[in-house]
Amino acid sequence: MSKAFASKGDLEPKKVTFSQLSKSAYAYTAEGDPNTGVIVGENSVMVVDAQATPAMARDVIEKIRSVTDKPIRYVTLSHYHAVRVLGASAYENSEIIASQDTYDLIVERGEQDYQSEFERFPRLFQDVESIPGLTWPSIVFNDQMTLWMGNTEVRILQLGRGHTKGDTVVWLPDERVLFSGDLVEYGATPYTGDAYLKDWPATLDNIAAMDPAALVPGRGEALTTTETVRDGIQGTRDFISRMYQSVKAGRDAGMDLQDVYKATYDALKPDFGHWVIFDHCLPFDVSRAYDESGGVSDPQIWTAERDANMWQALEDAQS
Repeated sequence: MSKAFASKGDLEPKKVTFSQLSKSAYAYTAEGDPNTGVIVGENSVMVVDAQATPAMARDVIEKIRSVTDKPIRYVTLSHYHAVRVLGASAYENSEIIASQDTYDLIVERGEQDYQSEFERFPRLFQDVESIPGLTWPSIVFNDQMTLWMGNTEVRILQLGRGHTKGDTVVWLPDERVLFSGDLVEYGATPYTGDAYLKDWPATLDNIAAMDPAALVPGRGEALTTTETVRDGIQGTRDFISRMYQSVKAGRDAGMDLQDVYKATYDALKPDFGHWVIFDHCLPFDVSRAYDESGGVSDPQIWTAERDANMWQALEDAQS
């Protein structure tokens, strides 16, 4: 291979920031690594996305304990990907909340996704042997649910498909803070290997219509002004739309996947190549876009073997 597979060569630890966004909302971010949101209500705490391993989740817990000793009663999963969910066992006695679509995806492809993601990004799986197995939600909802954490209203919503079919956002209506999961990224390349690319822009419209004052993206720094929130949503939209249109145009012209990848890489590199994990994500992104533009409505299951074969084929074309 002409370069390290996915993010196997990314070994540098990232600086963690734990910042308060509003009365109740906090963001745990780490220079483009997966983010975690925290909501401190009057009587309990909710975590939004659990990190990849219990060891990594314990660092989040340490940050939470620096601001409150209230019990962590809820862990909400924005979607099913391993780097978001497999640390949940560190939150003992907490309810695990997920959409029905996310639950179904864990059943269908959770084990394969775990192996796929670990092979692609081993640094994110610190102390991987501490993972007891797949994370299973204890509360499953359809479309939306509302929790009251004392006087703090928390709305858990599906606003449409995008990054996965189970995408879930968490909204604090009184404080206008949104935790978007990977539906919105900021300075980080969207991973679209399990995406619904034609649906994603409309889902972003639904996010924008909520007019968040602050937003915690799936990756990248917390967005704390209406201007940066708009930038995060628009940047994600630009990448998704341009990537998909490039792939569709190539496929419609009769190009094979390898040639489409090379053309799309060249088209996107000048504007997006500096974003975190650009080289990691783009082969997966183009593969899914090629499938979807050819009529494959639901994403194929990624396995460690499929990852490696795809990467080899597309990187050979690029070299």
